[in-house]
Amino acid sequence: MSTTHLITFPIIATLKKMLTLQSSTSTTKANGPLGTAAPEPSWKILVYDDAGKDIISPLLSVRELRDLGVTLHLNLMSERDSISDVSAVYFTMPVLEHVKRICEDIRKQTYDMYYLNFISPIPRELLEMIASAAVEANCVQQIAKVFDQYGNLISLDDDLFVLKKKANEISYFALNSNEVKDTQMDSMIDAIVDGLFSVFVTLSVIPIIRAPRNNAAELVAERLDKRIRDNLRDPRNNLFTSDASLQQSQFSFQRPLLIILDRNLDVATPLHHPWTYQALVHDVLDYQLNCVTVQDSAKDATQKSRHKGKSFDLSSRDKFWNAQKGSPFPTVAEAVQEELENYKNSEEDVKRLKHEMGLDAETDETVYLLSDNTVKLTSAMTSLPELLERKSNINLHTNLATALLERIKARRLDIFFEMEEKLMARRSTVSKYGRVYA
Repeated sequence: MSTTHLITFPIIATLKKMLTLQSSTSTTKANGPLGTAAPEPSWKILVYDDAGKDIISPLLSVRELRDLGVTLHLNLMSERDSISDVSAVYFTMPVLEHVKRICEDIRKQTYDMYYLNFISPIPRELLEMIASAAVEANCVQQIAKVFDQYGNLISLDDDLFVLKKKANEISYFALNSNEVKDTQMDSMIDAIVDGLFSVFVTLSVIPIIRAPRNNAAELVAERLDKRIRDNLRDPRNNLFTSDASLQQSQFSFQRPLLIILDRNLDVATPLHHPWTYQALVHDVLDYQLNCVTVQDSAKDATQKSRHKGKSFDLSSRDKFWNAQKGSPFPTVAEAVQEELENYKNSEEDVKRLKHEMGLDAETDETVYLLSDNTVKLTSAMTSLPELLERKSNINLHTNLATALLERIKARRLDIFFEMEEKLMARRSTVSKYGRVYA
């Protein structure tokens, strides 16, 4: 995917627009009038289902949600107390179970105002169910907005997204199982089409679609093509038009190319275990939605099972992760050590400056020395937050590298990787490495 079609930024912009209670036409007013500060965010509650949580969590941290005015975020199906003077933003899939729960909230008047955002387009019968609940509760005016967000995808990086929401949905096994029914296959194909359609609505571009014939990929391509064409035929509800300053026009000659392939075309690649940092974290540690959980090394199995371990976020904002995630593990270990040395040198510079300024102990000359070294002090204070952030980041990757090294030694993954590479290069035989599996 080219730099003009990065998926993360428009999704984050859509989520922020949703959480700041903006309409689709108020994007340019997000930062207030020219030369003025952004308005104070209105405080609200975010209510999501599991799919909505999976979409938001890799992109927005708890701190960023708070900056957007979200004081509390709760699961739709959990027990929630009534807060009648606060607005609520819902972000959920339009399924019957979830709509019934929303109707229950409306009847109980759990919140003050309701901003309903559905990940996929809500069917008319479910929309009528919500309207009936609002009429029955005599609170139609409290339903502020209802949106179809077309956000049925999970963005993990600028050029990486996934469509599945659960491990048993849209998997290679499910699509190729002999026991799969036609209705199940049809449902999975529609889910893939819905996700891909959401991708291009988010990017506001119309792709050129290519797929091989006589397999599921062709079926996905045909249905996606039909859905895009049906939408373009209705100029009033065209989803591929947006603010020109934010999105590329659909009439651009630089349209993206979407190639849809069947996994059977290359079965070996998913079975391969690369030696890169990101691949090892994914294969060896508990890595889900850009969050990795590292268990403390413990000999006692019962003690280990009781401890949840430490969780770390590995997002695109992590400069070290961005730079090293595709590097071989030995290179990453050296880079961590180098970062640690650089941090220690910077820390020593700050300590040396403190000593030169006579701040090691409280004396009467401190005020005079401070006024004489204002520039040096300002520079040290400016670099302090950056040093603290670097230290936290180094600790994160030191813990990850240590956890990976322990598991590599315990499972002899270096020998396994070497065996895989030689087998793929056809420089060895399976029998020579049979003892590895013993």
